[in-house]
Amino acid sequence: MAQSKGVFSKRFWLKSLKRLLIVVLLCFISFWVLDKLFPLPIDDFEQRNFAQLVVDSEGKPLRAFPDSQGVWRYPVTLDDVSPLYIEALVNYEDRYFYQHPGVNPFALMRAAAQAIYHGEIVSGGSTLTMQVARILEPHEKTIGGKLHQMFRALQLEWHYSKDDILTYYLNYAPFGGTIEGVEAASFTYLGKSSKDITASEAAMLAVLPQAPSWNRPDLYPERAKVQRNKLLERLAEFEVWSVDLIDEIKQEDVWAEYNTQPVLAPLLSRELMTRYPDQRLIKTAIDRNLQTELELSVSDYIRDKEDGLSAAVIVMDNATSMPLAYIGSADFANPDRAGYVDMTKATRSPGSTLKPFIYGLALDKGLIHSESLLFDVPQSFEGYKPKNFSEHFNGAVSVSQALGRSLNMPAVQVLNEVTPEYFYTQLTNAGLKLSLPQSASPNLSLALGGGGATLQQLVGTFSAVGNGGEATELRLHNEQPQKKLPLLSQQASWIVQDILRQIPLNNHLRNQYLQPSRQIAYKTGTSYGSRDAWVLASNQKVTIGVWVGMPDGSFSINNSGRTTAVPLLERILKTMPNDWLKPIERPAKVTMADICWPLGTLASLQSDENCHKKRSAYLIDDTAPATFSDPLSSDWHNGLVKVQLDAATGKRVNNQCFDGSVDIKEVALWPKSLEPWIAKPFRSDSLLPEYAESCQVNVSSNKLRIVGLDPEAVIYAEPQKQKLPEVQLRAEGISGEPYWFLNGRLLESQLESEHQIALKDLTRGRYEVIVVDETGAFSELNFSVEH
Repeated sequence: MAQSKGVFSKRFWLKSLKRLLIVVLLCFISFWVLDKLFPLPIDDFEQRNFAQLVVDSEGKPLRAFPDSQGVWRYPVTLDDVSPLYIEALVNYEDRYFYQHPGVNPFALMRAAAQAIYHGEIVSGGSTLTMQVARILEPHEKTIGGKLHQMFRALQLEWHYSKDDILTYYLNYAPFGGTIEGVEAASFTYLGKSSKDITASEAAMLAVLPQAPSWNRPDLYPERAKVQRNKLLERLAEFEVWSVDLIDEIKQEDVWAEYNTQPVLAPLLSRELMTRYPDQRLIKTAIDRNLQTELELSVSDYIRDKEDGLSAAVIVMDNATSMPLAYIGSADFANPDRAGYVDMTKATRSPGSTLKPFIYGLALDKGLIHSESLLFDVPQSFEGYKPKNFSEHFNGAVSVSQALGRSLNMPAVQVLNEVTPEYFYTQLTNAGLKLSLPQSASPNLSLALGGGGATLQQLVGTFSAVGNGGEATELRLHNEQPQKKLPLLSQQASWIVQDILRQIPLNNHLRNQYLQPSRQIAYKTGTSYGSRDAWVLASNQKVTIGVWVGMPDGSFSINNSGRTTAVPLLERILKTMPNDWLKPIERPAKVTMADICWPLGTLASLQSDENCHKKRSAYLIDDTAPATFSDPLSSDWHNGLVKVQLDAATGKRVNNQCFDGSVDIKEVALWPKSLEPWIAKPFRSDSLLPEYAESCQVNVSSNKLRIVGLDPEAVIYAEPQKQKLPEVQLRAEGISGEPYWFLNGRLLESQLESEHQIALKDLTRGRYEVIVVDETGAFSELNFSVEH
């Protein structure tokens, strides 16, 4: 009997096990069939929209663009979130998350028992996987809805890993209103990334999705604190966090504020969002503190300026070619200043900002050195007659003076030697293709802004000044390849930057910004009609570009690189750390030596008699090129003129008037073009020996002179009249077109004819009038005015 009973028991258990296996198999087959018939919305799970987020160098949002439903949701991975939050979340919501298959039957039974005991639902028994299922497919709170949720949870566990499911929760958990995901919630309420939150903040965020509106920490901090402390008690019960840490957190109040969506570097963010519409997280190199400070500074600076005026600023890191600060307009929220227009991309005339590269290329071609003698005088280059911004001419100037003072005529003179075609080609090869009028070819106007460029392009090109001669293209995004494009040699770029960094930013406080820790090379520019004011600055660390003007390209009052752009650069430099503004070490192949004017070559190779003015110059490879040829003297070669002297008297003779014994002497003469501007001892009449009596040439009848007023005359107002009379002057002996100057300023509006001028509204003082013709002949007249 006992044996029969044992056999029956064995058969019973085998039969029961078989039935169980059949049930399990049927359940599995049913699940498999249902999974095929009702698949997970895979696309929704893997590709649901995120807000497009542009972040700074530390990963903090600069600007966010919501998804198609207006939801703010920032993408994160498990590694992007603080482990404290993961611990708090899992132990509060689903302690056995990593053990169950998506549904926890024990949690469901507990929830059912609690509901029966309390007469109401106390807990839902949902796992994190079930919560993800509800987020994926919202349902009504019914038994059918719960069963559907459980089925989806099992599907999720079947198709995805635990980490995938948890990552989905981190990105899509509801935190109230249009805020979804822990990263968006952390930035919204705490102003920082979820990877940087404290234990107290992690606990607060972990409980928030249970009732986000009711426990909103910025509005109801006490409610949020109660819920946070409930979580802390559970963590203490499960011994997840130490008792000391939990006690310390409980003493803390909940503090949060609702941060409106970030709007830093808004125009850069908009540009990147447009360029990369499918990229959810876009990283930049923006320095958040610098960007914030400069946005406020630019907005404050422009506030009291002319109506409609705007400004744009880029601070680029030379090492990465990426912007550390990017301000596309002066005030993004101000429509009166067209704040929505990104002026860093606007093509405008660059004014004089490209002059450094004219001189740099000339240095590399061996045409000049840093102190070469240039001609700041009226010249015509096949009909092109530029003049300086001040309408003054300065005569003899050095390369360093011409570049430092941004004189126009010397720049055009050097570009004429370099050739516009070569200049344009080198800039193009370095990434700057100037926009030229249709069918136009490169010409000498390029020296003064004849072409178009954007601030982004100019910053990339100007970085060659501080970057050893290598230009670059501004990279807005780290996925853009970095380009280093040769423009100048290291030696030429150093000489150019050394000249430019000597220029004081503030003319009244010369040394304020030239301390060794704050040195930077800069160049201003102003386009025709004061439409665009520029300043570009560069050293080894950064390149800075500033533009000020009207967004619509209209005329602006008193807008120039010096008056409006440089003061803004001064503000920018005040924000820079000292180690960003260090001088650049001089290359070994740049040496210093004495040269002499007017010849321009090494003083050691010249006689003392021919060395009229000695200057210390920077040379490349110890080479000192000679002064350019004089356009008014075809026989002037390197400044040396050979003259014949009577061997007996030492006076000047020639073959037509003398047949005796002669000596040959080389005399260094200044270019004839410069004679009206140089001191009398340096003029050819003073330097060349006197002619012998038999060889004197009568030139008095053809000599250029000014008539209408005696030399050194004093003019007084007529009795009982407050106003001085007009001074009428006329030039005689003119050859070609004359140029009239009053105290160095070119006169055009007061010309009554080519040979006559009327001086009006003179005030008390001393005046110098000079007239120069196309052959270089000139006459000067000095007079005074008294009241």
